[in-house]
Amino acid sequence: MAGPSSRVRLVGLDVARCVALLGMVATHVLDERDPDGTLTLGQWLAGGRASALFAVLAGVTLALSTGGRTPVAGRERAARTVGIVVRALLVAVLGLALALADSGLAVILTYYGLLFCVGAVFVGLRTRALLVLAAAWVVVVPVLSHAVRPHLPERGYDSPAFDQLAEPGQLASELLLTGYYPVLPWVAYLLVGMALGRADLGSRRVQATLAGSGLALAVVATQVSHALTDRWPAIPGLPDEVATGTGGTTPADGPWSWLLVVAPHSATPFDLVQTIGSALLVIGGCLLLVGALPAVPREAVRVFFGAGTMTLTLYSLHVLLRTERLWPPEEPSAYVWHVLVLLGIGSAYAALRRPGPLERAVSAASRETAALVPR
Repeated sequence: MAGPSSRVRLVGLDVARCVALLGMVATHVLDERDPDGTLTLGQWLAGGRASALFAVLAGVTLALSTGGRTPVAGRERAARTVGIVVRALLVAVLGLALALADSGLAVILTYYGLLFCVGAVFVGLRTRALLVLAAAWVVVVPVLSHAVRPHLPERGYDSPAFDQLAEPGQLASELLLTGYYPVLPWVAYLLVGMALGRADLGSRRVQATLAGSGLALAVVATQVSHALTDRWPAIPGLPDEVATGTGGTTPADGPWSWLLVVAPHSATPFDLVQTIGSALLVIGGCLLLVGALPAVPREAVRVFFGAGTMTLTLYSLHVLLRTERLWPPEEPSAYVWHVLVLLGIGSAYAALRRPGPLERAVSAASRETAALVPR
């Protein structure tokens, strides 16, 4: 795409990234339930969906960085794949380092880095092949995971840490299948995102299709799951019991009916479809809204949602802000301060048209390494 449509597309994606960032902050800071036991609005909106949106957008980024609608080929693909792997390793190491902060959060970055490494295998595929593969992945991998996990060691940490490097088998098990953001089921998010990145995201028709189909997927997956779990419950009162999440996966020793659940961080087929639908709705909606704006308001949106251009830096800052040693205090009212800090820093960098410091460092390392590969 040329000129204006490309700029609209990028701003809309940055707005979606900002929404994902603020959603993840909400799940970390706000209460999960009201005093009467009902699910809070913040948890209902963002629980499981914000991190899934991040993963889908990671796939979009991966596709755009490897040719967009026309995948790069030959030695150019090899060079960019090397760059992707370097970027992924740096992000993964950053995740291990953030685990040392003792924030109490399940840090996503190490999983995210490994997810990028796996995604590098699929950079030669186009939209149709990626969507077909994603559909099969959503059904098959959760079933395989449920069959395999009873034979794997129990998860040792919420966040992968440097200590676990001494036990590579345990670490691989957690990153791939038993952790809070299990990479193998989450490849479905990446594949869908890559399919989007290979499509014409500047097209209003494509944007509307994303929003409409996303809403339909989310609603249908939720309703079908609830109907099935009412008929074959894994536990009494299941939908409400798991409404705040299952910690990354369903119980390894639970019945197969757990695969019918739609709950945050359960990595079941219904959970994957529902959160993919939510991600498509947000991405399509952001692209549609930004694309409808005149140039001046669009520029204001670009600056206001600038946090979406530096999510690696700002997510890392958020993790540090959740430690006891740094402000603000760990209470639900602190959410406003987290939002103001993240939006303020993001807007300042966007106004200056500068990348975030971590983004700049990781991109430089990736670019320099890729340049070593002969074209």
